[in-house]
Amino acid sequence: MPATPAWPPQSAPRLFVETPLAPGEIRIDGPQAHYLVSVMRTKPGAAVKLFDDATGEWLGVVRATGKRDLILDVTEKLREREAVPDLWLCAAPIKKGRIDWVAEKACELGVARLAPVLTRRTVIDRLNLERLRAHMIEAAEQCGRTALPELAEPVKLAVLLRDWPAERALFFADEAGGTPALEAMRARPGPAAILIGPEGGFDDDEREAIRALPQAVGIALGPRILRAETAAAAAVSLWMGAAGDW
Repeated sequence: MPATPAWPPQSAPRLFVETPLAPGEIRIDGPQAHYLVSVMRTKPGAAVKLFDDATGEWLGVVRATGKRDLILDVTEKLREREAVPDLWLCAAPIKKGRIDWVAEKACELGVARLAPVLTRRTVIDRLNLERLRAHMIEAAEQCGRTALPELAEPVKLAVLLRDWPAERALFFADEAGGTPALEAMRARPGPAAILIGPEGGFDDDEREAIRALPQAVGIALGPRILRAETAAAAAVSLWMGAAGDW
């Protein structure tokens, strides 16, 4: 007897939806409908995996397609929403394309919150949060994630430090040197954040203000100079390894 094909198939498209999911009918329109109908050539009876960043991943079966929308029957939950490590990434905005990459990798690596931080050497004065969220959604769809990072409004460094929660460690990549990152992270388990400065780094006054925060720990990311986006990905990866997520 031939083997029964897996259902839903691994190749089934995945979509993030803003609507909380539950068994029943759901309508998909706009760019997502165009993608399913015109790009993927989805037909009635096809499987679509759906997730909403709240309840997990669900199976949707296409009931009907139109020119601009399609109707799916949400039939069963495939997975619960994944547990997310308690790590924030606080990063100074950098040039378009590179900050998009940071948002994408923050999602892939499992960051719980992405917080843009405005410093004196930040060269970007306007940040398109909608575009950054779209990059995170696309990464989650492609990588099988069921959770998205929270995307915070940009905040000035002084405000970030003023309101910093007492229980959360702040590991900041200090170009002037610090404790080797992995060593520092293993010594301070629990809720944490990583602070990455802009191109050119923090100025002296900013570095002094950060170091004055009791929860702050200056870290070194090795002997080589890293671009801001590389430093962000490297520091997050090290923290995930130290926390046992990898």
